[in-house]
Amino acid sequence: MNPKDALTETMNTMNSHVSVRQYTSAPIPKQHLLEMIRAGQSASSSNFVQAYSIIRITDLEKREKIAEYSRNQHVKEASEFLLFCGDLKRLEHACMKHGVAMEHDNLENFLVTTIDTALMAQNIIVAAESLGYGGCYIGGVRNNPKQIGEIVGLPDKVFPLFGLCLGTPSVINDVKPRLPVNAILHENTYLEEKYEDMLEEYDQTMSDYYQSRASNNKNIGWTETMADFMRNKRRTHMREYMKSKGFNLP
Repeated sequence: MNPKDALTETMNTMNSHVSVRQYTSAPIPKQHLLEMIRAGQSASSSNFVQAYSIIRITDLEKREKIAEYSRNQHVKEASEFLLFCGDLKRLEHACMKHGVAMEHDNLENFLVTTIDTALMAQNIIVAAESLGYGGCYIGGVRNNPKQIGEIVGLPDKVFPLFGLCLGTPSVINDVKPRLPVNAILHENTYLEEKYEDMLEEYDQTMSDYYQSRASNNKNIGWTETMADFMRNKRRTHMREYMKSKGFNLP
């Protein structure tokens, strides 16, 4: 295969991404799951710390509790549910092996852990979609991180960031139009002044999309949706929860 063709195939898979919330009853073969996770591990990692862990939830009772605490019922219905955790506990053991006291409690280490986990998880969804599966990230895990962490026995320095439902899609939604590349790409200097016209156009694009899709039709633009989303502080309990896990973040 021509390398350019392979690149196009990969990019087409990525550009076709949609969140999947309805699945068939078909299981994902364990070998496929393991290969997805190996692909996830191939993501870049700051200083190779690999500061993440995945909890695969196969216990149905635990699934039901996590669905309740995350307020996402399709956690129970997906073929697989993975809980992605920022994890500095393994690094603590590495330090202990060499008699070093780990300096973990700083914003940089928290950011590294979170970014590492997100990069790895994104690789997994791309790998899953390349095999014909679909998925949906569950940020609702952070609605009740303490309770969910207790369900899976997370120690200090390990915290849940998000979940991922995976399975064979029974319904596939239309791809949402993203912001135009020019809206997010700046060259040499950040150009804030371009937003007024671009956001007006993007509002129209999203309004057209919402009115034309097969279900949940609505007449609303992107900026109105974002203004409503950003008007309130969200999940303010996370600061105290992270403190309980050993992170006294500012």
